[in-house]
Amino acid sequence: MGYKELSEEERRVILNKGTEFAFSGEYWDCHDDGIYRCRQCGTPLFYSDDKFDSGTGWPSFDKAIDGAVSELIDADGRRVEIVCSKCKGHLGHIFRGEEMTPRNARYCVNSISLDFEAKS
Repeated sequence: MGYKELSEEERRVILNKGTEFAFSGEYWDCHDDGIYRCRQCGTPLFYSDDKFDSGTGWPSFDKAIDGAVSELIDADGRRVEIVCSKCKGHLGHIFRGEEMTPRNARYCVNSISLDFEAKS
């Protein structure tokens, strides 16, 4: 599968490691059943069952699909970036130790980095 052509804003976030404004993205308040895929390459990244309301304004998941998301230390050395394992597109960051869920992890993802496929 080829990569999707990205809009200017999608390129700013996915390719240039930008961040969308909190509470502005399409999926931060989505509660539908389905799967979240990488907007750039279509790889399945997160199941809706692993999404939770963190109150932060970004889609938050406490588990990624096995092998779908890679973790990299940010250039500032303080945060851990998450990227699509296939295309390396920027997704957001992972935070651990916040005790928001029993898994103790929060994948904080930009909506613009995702496409949602509803469960049929």
